[in-house]
Amino acid sequence: MQLSVPGRATATAVVAAVSLLAGGSLADAAPAAGPTVAAAPDISVTAVKAHLTQLQSIATANGGNRAHGRAGYKASLDYVKAKLDAAGFTTTIQQFTSSGRVGYNLIADWPGGDTNKVLMAGSHLDSVTSGAGINDNGSGSAAILETALAVSRANFQPAKHLRFAWWGAEELGLVGSRYYVNSLSTANRSRISGYLNFDMIGSPNPGYFVYDDDPAIEKTFKTYFTGLGVPTEIETEGDGRSDHAPFKNAGVPVGGLFSGADYVKTAAQAAKWGGTSGRAFDRCYHSSCDTTANINDTALDRNSDAIAYAVWELSA
Repeated sequence: MQLSVPGRATATAVVAAVSLLAGGSLADAAPAAGPTVAAAPDISVTAVKAHLTQLQSIATANGGNRAHGRAGYKASLDYVKAKLDAAGFTTTIQQFTSSGRVGYNLIADWPGGDTNKVLMAGSHLDSVTSGAGINDNGSGSAAILETALAVSRANFQPAKHLRFAWWGAEELGLVGSRYYVNSLSTANRSRISGYLNFDMIGSPNPGYFVYDDDPAIEKTFKTYFTGLGVPTEIETEGDGRSDHAPFKNAGVPVGGLFSGADYVKTAAQAAKWGGTSGRAFDRCYHSSCDTTANINDTALDRNSDAIAYAVWELSA
């Protein structure tokens, strides 16, 4: 996740699972007619953490980071791509240049579904140069990878077309996701009925924040957390701070989850969620200590399951 932008509000909210509408806001979406959607699978936090261990090993072997233009980033992308290829996804690597270095986005399409109604889930795969970036943003990247693999294991056949994405150079200013959105024709942008973003979902002193953008996407996440008895808050650290921003600016309905970065947890938040008040949600944010030791398993587990829940519900 990028450094915060003062004075720009983002948010969360929440409500119930509804189908996405093609091209345009999901706010007025109505429940899909027909059979009940198959229940989303439980996403194994052990499996998600195994991906994080691999990303940590990649960073350790490549100068301690997985940053844009560095060997650790490309090795991370190759790891994710190999898993997706073996699972039956159609993968595409999109190349761009930023700060004089070549960068890459990885796009993975699950065969089937209406390609005029595309549900996307994405996370940035790059770290900063100062560390391995395991919470920021190995956590989101690993969770959507395991969700994609769950789609394959279930041979999930939703009505909508599913697309997953891992973005490069987010830490330099949302470069990869902006490049992707700008490369789309107007028609192809309109085919994306929703984009879900996951950037930092395993913070060690976690909060449970939901983006307050598209109402139906918010409602879906809120419904999930309400079912767990976990309260949520609006994500307020700055609209435009992560990869949903280029999609939102292009008129695509967006939403997502976040467990907190360098802001300090309040006493009220600690009373609600546990953890330590007066301490940052992630005190290793953008630091060398953002390693596999910098993950809260409960937050990672809950958020990973929430991702799968939203993918299953919103692609129906």
